[in-house]
Amino acid sequence: MPSLYIGLMSGTSLDGVDGVLVDFDALTPRVLSYQAIPFDAQLRHTLLALNTPAENELHHAALAANRVVRLYADTVSALLQASGRQAQHIQAIGAHGQTVRHQPGAYDGTGYTLQLNNPSLLAELTGIDVVADFRSRDVAAGGQGAPLVPLFHQGMFARPEETVCVLNLGGIANLSVLHASGEVQGFDCGPGNALLDHWCHLHTGQPFDHDGGWARSGQVIEPLLHTMLREPFLHQVPPKSTGRDLFHPAWLTQQLQGFSTLTAVDVQATLTEFTARACLNDVLRHAPLARELLVCGGGALNGWLMARLQHGLPQLHVAATAERGLPPLQVEAAAFAWLARQTTLRLPGNSPKVTGAQGARILGGVFPA
Repeated sequence: MPSLYIGLMSGTSLDGVDGVLVDFDALTPRVLSYQAIPFDAQLRHTLLALNTPAENELHHAALAANRVVRLYADTVSALLQASGRQAQHIQAIGAHGQTVRHQPGAYDGTGYTLQLNNPSLLAELTGIDVVADFRSRDVAAGGQGAPLVPLFHQGMFARPEETVCVLNLGGIANLSVLHASGEVQGFDCGPGNALLDHWCHLHTGQPFDHDGGWARSGQVIEPLLHTMLREPFLHQVPPKSTGRDLFHPAWLTQQLQGFSTLTAVDVQATLTEFTARACLNDVLRHAPLARELLVCGGGALNGWLMARLQHGLPQLHVAATAERGLPPLQVEAAAFAWLARQTTLRLPGNSPKVTGAQGARILGGVFPA
């Protein structure tokens, strides 16, 4: 029987659930089905609010987790229907959960990372074993708990004797450097779509800047850009990870102090340039010999952001991961299918060099159907 796993991802962009059914029997993992279900406006608002402290947040978080899981279950049902498979054909579901806080190493030396999830409910609704809570074990071992995708990126995109970079542009941007030597690096670069989407929705009512068209029509404000690029996180040495805990609307408001006369479109143009510059600076810093940058996540669909990356990296070929056989919106969900497989086979899923953990660890817990 084929080795079939489902991966479910709802990322920091807060746009919805991406799900894939992956066959790991072949030499290269093969996606058999892809489904996406968007969050409705109310759920998105609730999840965004849970990124900051509020009254009765434990109650709201538990109910939001149940709502996310019901969308997960709907996604699983759609994947099975589209592929003609049954629940009994699936080895396990890798369910990432919805990150609302990410504070590795903070406060008490261990810190925490919190993904809203209810894997028991998902197992109950689907009749399939569920693997969840992938990040906490790495954090417990002294790591960042993120990013967890570089080893999967290596298996999918590495090339012999070439250095390849893979940039995931979700709400937060993370970079994998697949060195020609076989060494793998990975870390968060800074914001991806989080600030872009926030500013676009605030001023246009649209959930995101389609193809970067609004940003393209504005002008980059260099003093504001330089102010943003001074953010200390951007200059930290990896291992490092971040989230909406840092790059949130209040952070942007603080950056805009002293720039009250700017038009909204020029701020959008500057935010797009900021996202591109933070990412390409890390490529130049950590992968000077790379000749290819593969981009996944929703940001890969932003033509203007892709153009700004290519402009800043003229020596690299910048392309979406679809060029290498895996569409951008499927990559991270496929990575969590792979992580679920690693867990069920009792194999490590983290890279200590990437996260800073004390060693390789089997990630997540299994919730039997």
